Amino acid sequence: MVIVMIKINGADVEIEDISVMDYLTREGYRMDRIVVECNEEIVPKSQYESFILHAGDVVEVVSFVGGG
Repeated sequence: MVIVMIKINGADVEIEDISVMDYLTREGYRMDRIVVECNEEIVPKSQYESFILHAGDVVEVVSFVGGG
């Protein structure tokens, strides 16, 4: 396991090499209500399992909230 430093939603995070899907699942995100951006590019949901986070990545996880 390799520990890397990335930025997630503006916070520096030390994390092992991990796929976007594994990270989101571990953190309890609901897949149907989020969009993930890595280094200013949207990561398609179809790539969450194969997209590996690397040292220096800047990730934003945007959650959609309904209301009215």
